[in-house]
Amino acid sequence: MKIRSKRQRIRWIILMSTMLLFPALLNYLSPYVIIMGASEGVVNGSMLLFGGLFLSALALGRGWCAWVCPAAGIGEMCAIAQPKTVGRKPRWIKWGVWVIWLGVITAFVLAAGGYQRVDPLFLTEEFVSVTHPQQYIIYYSVLISIVVLSLTVGKRGFCHTVCWMAPFMILGRKLSNVLRSPALRLWADSQVCTDCEVCTRNCPMSLDVHTMVKLENMEHMDCILCGHCVDGCTKNVIRYTFAKPQQ
Repeated sequence: MKIRSKRQRIRWIILMSTMLLFPALLNYLSPYVIIMGASEGVVNGSMLLFGGLFLSALALGRGWCAWVCPAAGIGEMCAIAQPKTVGRKPRWIKWGVWVIWLGVITAFVLAAGGYQRVDPLFLTEEFVSVTHPQQYIIYYSVLISIVVLSLTVGKRGFCHTVCWMAPFMILGRKLSNVLRSPALRLWADSQVCTDCEVCTRNCPMSLDVHTMVKLENMEHMDCILCGHCVDGCTKNVIRYTFAKPQQ
């Protein structure tokens, strides 16, 4: 896959870097460590990160998913081998996973008598997540699940089906839209569009970007603001903007 634009090259460099750091960052992204923390009344590092993702989404939407997340690099590399688009139905699976997961966390917090302290390094030694053999088993299990889902479900299949972080950002974005606050967004001029549909083919999240352009409504809960549609359009139909949501 050729990456022609400077912006996309920069994005790939960042994603490859965070992907290599995945073993060190695992606990800070973990859906399991936050449960263990809840059982002991501890606000851990991953809980702080998830809260930060919700707040960041007020201004940056799901930018984390496109520009920073370690799993994103793995998913997009798999998309080279498996470019199949993902339909609508699998995208709702993650919400079921998320609701059950939050229910488990809540139950453990209540059993522990609420949160009592903050420890960003809970269950993490020397800032690094993977330091013992059993932790490598967890790491490779996560890695394999990302690869398998990406190769079977389709492009970024893990993100669509089981990602526990995406709902935080989707809800943050929804709140931003309700409040009509300025945020990073995509804007499109349908009058310039030549209907080549390159934008749709390039979208790593399997969105029908062409239809979004024709409707001049670029808002979608699965848009990660990666900029593929922006950089791939030779007519400059789509661009980034920092503005309030359209009426």
